[in-house]
Amino acid sequence: MTRIADPAAFIAANTRPQPVPHAPEISLWLADEVTPIWRLTEEELGELGLPPPFWAFAWAGGQGLARWLLDNPAEVADKRVLDFAAGSGLVGIAAMKAGAASALCADIDPFCGAAVARNALANGVIIDFTAADLLDAPPPDIEVICAGDVFYEQPMSGRVLHWLRLAADRGTRILVGDPLRTYFPREGFDLLAEYAVPTTRELEDSAVKHTRVWTLSGAG
Repeated sequence: MTRIADPAAFIAANTRPQPVPHAPEISLWLADEVTPIWRLTEEELGELGLPPPFWAFAWAGGQGLARWLLDNPAEVADKRVLDFAAGSGLVGIAAMKAGAASALCADIDPFCGAAVARNALANGVIIDFTAADLLDAPPPDIEVICAGDVFYEQPMSGRVLHWLRLAADRGTRILVGDPLRTYFPREGFDLLAEYAVPTTRELEDSAVKHTRVWTLSGAG
């Protein structure tokens, strides 16, 4: 994907700090509306037909997962955590606030590194970031993998599920936040919590999304 000359400046100019509705302990630099920043993103990258700028919004699955971590800090306390397909870095930030030893945010979107850095600074935590496509390699040696809102597209969902199962089979704790998106596979997942997450009809099909937090068990 096209390189961005100054993604940090773009984020500063087109978002503003706002508390996360379902996890107000955390504030993120977020856009107010989807369409304007989506068009600006395409203009900045010189490409049309791009996916929405996931880093610019607090999506329902991520909000639910962040809430779960903040309310259940033992899940990540003193552990190494990966926030996969991190977007804004919301879940990684929640993990650090819950006492994680470290958090690595991973996302291939060219804006996400700057967004995660800005949001981590705003919340007083240190977050590592990688733009590598982790699905191209075996899952990293890490204790907890968190994934919010990753089952919205069929090809990616299959790749992600296979990769997460590999990680679970070798003992990594897998936590998934998802409002039952189209390609969420329920088999092999155990429900941990359910939340009514405030959102917007610009992003979702309702003003409140009933979001679930799940864990994935290993093959055994």
